[in-house]
Amino acid sequence: MSTLQVNGREIVTSKDMNLLEFLREELNITSVKNGCSEGACGSCMVLIDGKASRACLFKMDKLDGKKVVTVEGLSPREKEVFGWSYAEAGAVQCGFCMPGMVISTKGLLDVNPDPKPEEITKALAQNMCRCTGYVKIEKAVLNAARMLREGTPVPDDSSMALAVGERICRTDARDKALGTGLYVDDMKRPGMLHGAVLRPPKARVLVKGIDAAEALAMPGVKAVLTAADVPGERHQGHIIHDWPAMIAVGEATRYVGDAIALVAAETRAKAKAAVAAIKLDYEELPALTDPRRALDEDAPKLHPKGNLLAKTVLRRGDPDKAIAEAAHLIVKTFTTPETEHAFMEPESALAVPEADGTLTVYTGTQSIYDDHKGIIGVLGVGPERVKVISAYVGGGFGGKEDLIVQHHAALLANHLKVPVKVTLGRQESLKVHPKRHAFEMEYTVAADAQGRITAVKAHLLEDTGAYASLGGPVLQRACTHAAGPYKIPNVDIVGTGVYTNNPPGGAFRGFGVTQSCFAMESCITLLAREVGLTPWEIRWLNAVEPGDVLPNGQIVDAGTALKETLLAVKDLCERRPDAGIACAMKNAGIGVGLSDVGRVRIRVQDGQAVIYTSAACIGQGLASVLMQFVANASGLSWGQIRVATPDTSNSPNGGTTTASRQTVFNGEAARLAAQDLKLDLAGHTLEQLEGREYYREYSGVTDPFASDKPNPVSHVAYSYATQVVLLDAAGRLEKVVAAHDIGRAINPTQVEGQIEGGVVMGLGYALTEDFPLKDGEVMAKYGTLGLFKAANVPPIESIIVEKNADPLAYGAKGLGEITTIPTAPAVAGAYFHRDGVFRVDLPLAGTPYTRKKG
Repeated sequence: MSTLQVNGREIVTSKDMNLLEFLREELNITSVKNGCSEGACGSCMVLIDGKASRACLFKMDKLDGKKVVTVEGLSPREKEVFGWSYAEAGAVQCGFCMPGMVISTKGLLDVNPDPKPEEITKALAQNMCRCTGYVKIEKAVLNAARMLREGTPVPDDSSMALAVGERICRTDARDKALGTGLYVDDMKRPGMLHGAVLRPPKARVLVKGIDAAEALAMPGVKAVLTAADVPGERHQGHIIHDWPAMIAVGEATRYVGDAIALVAAETRAKAKAAVAAIKLDYEELPALTDPRRALDEDAPKLHPKGNLLAKTVLRRGDPDKAIAEAAHLIVKTFTTPETEHAFMEPESALAVPEADGTLTVYTGTQSIYDDHKGIIGVLGVGPERVKVISAYVGGGFGGKEDLIVQHHAALLANHLKVPVKVTLGRQESLKVHPKRHAFEMEYTVAADAQGRITAVKAHLLEDTGAYASLGGPVLQRACTHAAGPYKIPNVDIVGTGVYTNNPPGGAFRGFGVTQSCFAMESCITLLAREVGLTPWEIRWLNAVEPGDVLPNGQIVDAGTALKETLLAVKDLCERRPDAGIACAMKNAGIGVGLSDVGRVRIRVQDGQAVIYTSAACIGQGLASVLMQFVANASGLSWGQIRVATPDTSNSPNGGTTTASRQTVFNGEAARLAAQDLKLDLAGHTLEQLEGREYYREYSGVTDPFASDKPNPVSHVAYSYATQVVLLDAAGRLEKVVAAHDIGRAINPTQVEGQIEGGVVMGLGYALTEDFPLKDGEVMAKYGTLGLFKAANVPPIESIIVEKNADPLAYGAKGLGEITTIPTAPAVAGAYFHRDGVFRVDLPLAGTPYTRKKG
């Protein structure tokens, strides 16, 4: 028996659980988030007798006599100050880690009301953030400290200007910082059951039998479902339907994350115990984990059509002739590893049967319509029978585009006719969802005597893992961007995507370009030394400018500002010849001839213009961007506009949050709809327009991949960037300067936050992140992934380049992905200048950040 105080309330309990579980499940205190349950992420931070502590590490029987404080227990003044300071600094993106950050801030300021920056960094040492790069979080702490110290009143931002280009506070920032906003696992429903999943003991096993009798006999267990219980189409997938909702008896699993059976029980613990009680009769088969071996004729076929997922070929000019005539040749092979998204919120879905026979599924997703399509597919029902609603999404980076828990929750709830929630633990999440693809890339780069690149020939081998997911499009993007943003008339790029028994590869920030950019930019850095140019000079010599032709054949438009990003760092590179530098480009929009439509409906209701779209905010701040678009086009102000929750029953399909597309596509649709609203506002008040709707679409028209046009339009827009990395005398990161051509900054604070977060993710990719596997089995835990924490982050200078005069989306271009793409080759270049070692594998070896293997 323990007696403790929680937010000033006396609690007496004999529960045998940890503090995190007790707070969430027994007291319904949901600001305390379950990010990892292993003490690695800090999302569950609370104050225990005034000290910031991780709730998941404390058992209830050790807390007798203790005082526990969560964000809910802060004073009204503290809530106002922390909410405003985190919002004003731009410290909030996906928001899942924010209440934990606020608690660490409170713990620091209670003992040190005037902290120095290095003291703030130390205070945040136990907190992880995957979105922000920590820069703006540290600014928020400084702001909060000053306000609390000086008694500064919290500013009234109700009259905040909403126009495009203004530094507005995100509309969701306070809810997320103070823990009042709900993620799926924060939700409960009366009579709700919990789901759990049986997965294979090894990557590739033949399932010979499933005996669930013991599990079904356990108290509180309500159902065990297998593949035979799937009423609809068992196989799903974005493009290729090759991923089964569950593996059937007589079939072989393809990776350690496959589902074999589903359990529903009264509690999460009972559901997990029931899974452990299921007797699985299986035969272990040799795992096929090498993509080259998978292409051998005698390799076991993992899918009926074999192990070749896709082949991509991009050819222009006569590369063989150019290579034969070249004055300089760089020939190198590069490898990049499979890596983990490490979003802060593990996957969760809650399926609720309604009285009218329909099913409502709450999920944190990058596309409610993609989820809807998959769910009605496995259930075998019409689209009107299922509604999908998005809760807050605790990060995605591409990792929440696939069906992971949504269809399993739906299957259980549909079968039992009661609400069922399925939430993955962190280790299970690591096993199950798709990763960044591992690549092996053979490059030949040819140049003339002056350093002009005349040809690029490359073969890219992609390990797509167990299932297709988006492996085909990722391979295609890697190839279309493989030669970079340069004037190169001759290219021969071949990509091969291969199935293995490794975890699937899927969408991940950069979408294949992160990998090929590392190879290409590293070759250019080496070429510069051979030619006798600086790394900056060789890039300037070859960089595209308006009217030039990209290696994929597209003519770059008047808004192209790659050279402007190079000019922004020229002086720095001249002062510091040891600087690492890399350039990049990234498309906005799906492109390549595929349907790509943004859709927005503005409805006037309750005296406000309410924006409806399915477009998901996964941390990038889309809701605030859409509000700025509508305000700018309509003349409405703060308080007159809000954004509705994405819901398939009332939100038009704005497409997936992927391909850096939402600001351009749904931003443009919102702009057009708001212009129509403005016409009516010329003769009416907003209140007089109650009930009116304004619907518009924006469709990006592009040419198919491998079009026979001499200059096909592959994508409607491209962003460009140049990043520079400096090392100090000890070989540690000194500074990163990131110059980004983004067309137009809709909200400069959010732009900076995206750049900072993307750079930090790129630094981890370059130096520390890995996802070790053994025979397809996951060897990593969340705390061993090599994610950067605040103490690792150097100063980051963001340079925003605005040039685009195109009225499309007010000139804005995609930003979410490109911020991560050039970082790794820039880091590699800095170490090459430092020690002369040309590194071809990620993470880079032989640096002060290199971690011991094993």
